[in-house]
Amino acid sequence: MKRLLTAAIALLISQVALAGVKIEHWVSPSGARVYFVESRVLPMLDVQLDFAAGSMFDPAGKSGLAALTRGALDLGAGKFDETAIAEQMADIGASLGGGADTDRANVSLRTLSAKDKLEPALTILKAVLHAPRFDAAIFDREKARTIAGLKEAMTRPDSIAGKAFWAAMYPNHPYGRQATPESVAALNRDDLAAFHARYYNAANASITLVGDLSRADAEKIAEAIAAELPKGKAATLPDAPQLPKWSHTNLPHPASQAHVYIGLPAIERGNPDFFPLLVGNYTLGGGGFVSRLMKEVRDKRGYAYSIYSYFAPLKQTGPFQIGLQTKRSQAKDALKVTREVLTGFLKDGPTEEELAAAKANLTGSFPLRLDSNKKILENVANIGFYGLPLDYLDQYQTRVQAVTTDDIRQAFARRVRPDNLITVTVAAD
Repeated sequence: MKRLLTAAIALLISQVALAGVKIEHWVSPSGARVYFVESRVLPMLDVQLDFAAGSMFDPAGKSGLAALTRGALDLGAGKFDETAIAEQMADIGASLGGGADTDRANVSLRTLSAKDKLEPALTILKAVLHAPRFDAAIFDREKARTIAGLKEAMTRPDSIAGKAFWAAMYPNHPYGRQATPESVAALNRDDLAAFHARYYNAANASITLVGDLSRADAEKIAEAIAAELPKGKAATLPDAPQLPKWSHTNLPHPASQAHVYIGLPAIERGNPDFFPLLVGNYTLGGGGFVSRLMKEVRDKRGYAYSIYSYFAPLKQTGPFQIGLQTKRSQAKDALKVTREVLTGFLKDGPTEEELAAAKANLTGSFPLRLDSNKKILENVANIGFYGLPLDYLDQYQTRVQAVTTDDIRQAFARRVRPDNLITVTVAAD
């Protein structure tokens, strides 16, 4: 019976994914943008609040502030200390989540939709958002933990390569700033309180709700959350990043495996070039064992166990990146082949057969991106935060199918310019 019930639920969710996602949108009286998907498949509610409060908004000299602020939100808020939050969430079967990345910070809640579970869960969520304590002892603990983590990361070749890669791609932009033990050590509790007061406000917020409730109830919940936030103002974006000049940075390290990153700032969210780049990249390095990079670097020459490429559009121009690990003695040869594959792809693009395979995979796997409330929440939250069209998910497969080989060649020519490629290698002979 349990297996039958599980299978039935999976079937219902897959049918929802195939039927599309109906997104309702409004602006709350307090000024927050709200996105809602009614889903009665499970007696659950998922809520996520996104704020333009990621690391790109760290003040100069205070890198790490956004992450530390977000990390401290649910470690004591309002009348609840850290232990009380954890215990009450466990008692009602609810969970808090979230984090901070380059563009945004978010807080998420998953709870049963029954009133006796929903109301206490929302009470804690509102306390975390509206009245974080930033207790001095907990602040000192989390600060020390962050510094220890940064020091440990500075010993790992992958972390060293990643930090150097972003710094080289974005030398004069906040995307290139990196938290260091020194920048975090300089932070104090007042910095967290000030960052929270500036960026965690209604005008800077996007609220996403997915689950077992009506539009009317969703409006009430969203406004109850937003009303107690400061009205504030939306975050001000910095100037757009500029393309860097070609460079190759080789950093020493005793590791036996070299780490190689190649890329450049390429595309922002909502840019029409995204779909040609997405489809084309499947052939270049995004399609696993069928990609050209994998075939040439791994299968034919055995230089790497894995090699990949991807585009990561952000609020401002996000990166295109190729990455691989290889024996340090093979790093130069692996890099040479990788560049040759990229050059050939930029010149000729995919074949018609490769294009058909890419489309089949991307459209065929798309329903798996919407086969749970959590995945729907993530996708709709992206739409809300980045201001994408409400029918973005409905049009996804159509947009993929419309891409031509010429579209791919032109988009790659615009976005992946060899004269602006950055290369960073760590532990290469």
